[in-house]
Amino acid sequence: MTRQFLDTNVLVYLYDRADADKRHRARSIISDQSAALVVSSQVLGEFFVVATRKLATPLSVADATAAVRAFSDLSVVPIDSELVLAATDTVSRHQLSYWDALILEAAAAGACDELLTEDLDAGSTLRGVTVVNPFT
Repeated sequence: MTRQFLDTNVLVYLYDRADADKRHRARSIISDQSAALVVSSQVLGEFFVVATRKLATPLSVADATAAVRAFSDLSVVPIDSELVLAATDTVSRHQLSYWDALILEAAAAGACDELLTEDLDAGSTLRGVTVVNPFT
């Protein structure tokens, strides 16, 4: 079974009414039973902020909290000091932003085969994780 790490944008598109195609694609990713889905505590926090502050039609705090609670049923990689230090090394090694490096390190720590994101170069393999843009 493939292990897929979900970046924040995949979760946000589940609730973003501005792009029906991306919302549909995100829903199919979440409902696909052929892959084990993984997130990190960073992704859960970022989702909450984006969903309550940055969507054209933001979620209420209660609805965003309920979504975070539901996403917490996935495999969740905690962010600890060891992961933060690994991300700081990855920043310089792969010329990534700190936040993208932390996502990548969490995907590697979660033993993921793929990182589903719009934020990195699709097709590249970093830290043993293949970057896939599920929205192209």
